[in-house]
Amino acid sequence: MAVSSWPNPRFFAALILLILISLSFVAADDVKLDDDDSPKSPSCNNPYELVRVKNWAGDAEGKNLAGLSARFGALLPSQAEKAPRLPAVFANPLNCCSSSSSKLSGSIVLSIRGGCDFTKKAEVAQSGGAAALVVINDQEELYKMVCSDNDTALNLSIPVVMIPKSAGEALNKSMASGHKVELLLYAPTRPVVDVSVVFLWMMAIGTIFCASRWSEFTASEQTDERYNELSPKESSNAETVKDNSEKEILDISAKGAIFFVITASGFLVLLYFFMSSWFVWVLIVLFCIGGVEGMHACIVGLMLRKCRKCGQKAVNVPLFGEVSVFSLVVLFFCLAFAIFWAVTRKSTYSWFGQDVLGICLMITVLQMARLPNIKVATVLLCCAFVYDIFWVFISKAIFNESVMIAVAQGDKSGGESIPMLLRVPRLFDPWGGYDMIGFGDILFPGLLISFSFRYDKANKKGVSNGYFLWLMIGYGVGLFFTYLALYLMDGHGQPALLYLVPCTLGVAVLLGLVRGELKDLWNYGTEEALPPPSSGEPSGEA
Repeated sequence: MAVSSWPNPRFFAALILLILISLSFVAADDVKLDDDDSPKSPSCNNPYELVRVKNWAGDAEGKNLAGLSARFGALLPSQAEKAPRLPAVFANPLNCCSSSSSKLSGSIVLSIRGGCDFTKKAEVAQSGGAAALVVINDQEELYKMVCSDNDTALNLSIPVVMIPKSAGEALNKSMASGHKVELLLYAPTRPVVDVSVVFLWMMAIGTIFCASRWSEFTASEQTDERYNELSPKESSNAETVKDNSEKEILDISAKGAIFFVITASGFLVLLYFFMSSWFVWVLIVLFCIGGVEGMHACIVGLMLRKCRKCGQKAVNVPLFGEVSVFSLVVLFFCLAFAIFWAVTRKSTYSWFGQDVLGICLMITVLQMARLPNIKVATVLLCCAFVYDIFWVFISKAIFNESVMIAVAQGDKSGGESIPMLLRVPRLFDPWGGYDMIGFGDILFPGLLISFSFRYDKANKKGVSNGYFLWLMIGYGVGLFFTYLALYLMDGHGQPALLYLVPCTLGVAVLLGLVRGELKDLWNYGTEEALPPPSSGEPSGEA
């Protein structure tokens, strides 16, 4: 394991682990299109659809605008080729609550929100011969246009769409400049499953697999020198290095597990109420520091396995003493990588840098924190199970929205989102967006799966009669069920641990019970364990 450069590695591991496990959910980053509470009738039961508004000012095509269809009216075609390109005209009066003095026939009518019901606006536009109605909202959100309780016998045959305030202002500016503005409305079909989910699934499984077997990936005769650290080289003695490595390990106790989850809840509430751009920047800086540390440890660990001589040349660095040149070069590369990501984090390609830093960070954290036995794993994962369900689902009843999802999507931070997520862009979705998974959904099960690998290795178990393989399969199946639920529930964020805990902890307990090894798993590393624990590495306890 790479030796950390931080003064107190166990404190660093606890801090990073606390921040990372605060987010534990799977979600799709887009507009949610359901509304079970609105009045419905045979004439007011359309599904909400995201609408693409193509526009032209003269012969110049403008930037595509986004809108949301109403619960009522005609449905839009799914392909642009099947939609007519029609002139746009403002209603007069602008609210379209009474007969318009402007000629509406064969046009797409633009109306501002307010003054009367949405259905009334649509009836006025239709009576004037309009082909469609576009309502301009008075804010940037896409408001869901529903029917009132009295609208039980509507006879609307034109599509009705709402666009945000900024889109309406752009169209008004084009029309005010004297250009003829034309619009084309259609609702592209979204794929049920995007290939990005497969990549995200593979990334989550791969992160846990690599973290669990990292000691084997980096195994080499590295105990005589410490080339992968940025602290003074006090000694090259193997015993000294081993002692320092042992001090890095954070053994989680049952009380520590409960403390972590309770504190993570408090941290999540703090993020929810005080989220702002500066607060997000604090998290970005912490993420970059942890990402640099993790990336440095991963690169150095892998490179030194292949090239032992890479770290032999050293220089004296103030405050650090003698440091290998190779370690410094890797550090500068990691710093440059993290800074570049932070500066370009809003670019379309920034997800790649965020995922690289996040995966390296999680691999390192899973080397620094570990579960000693199934008893502690049960306490931690059961608490996390309740934590995840509460903050994704139940918190809606208290805060009127899901706290976990609001924090992750940056709803209260001016659009800034926190970086403690793995993201993959939807490649075949016409609306783009991201599929994402919280770090907690990888770290919580990852701690248990890493323990199963250590247990199998210590007890010389094979692949089939061990626990590691079956827990990895259980994690993959649990993640599959999570994404299945995500799409069955129309893209609403899911508490992934609702599915992952039964598929990992449940599998471990069931296998241990069937094999008669549950007592040993439960008390592993204690005096009650059978067989008694071998002289393993001592460690600190959280």
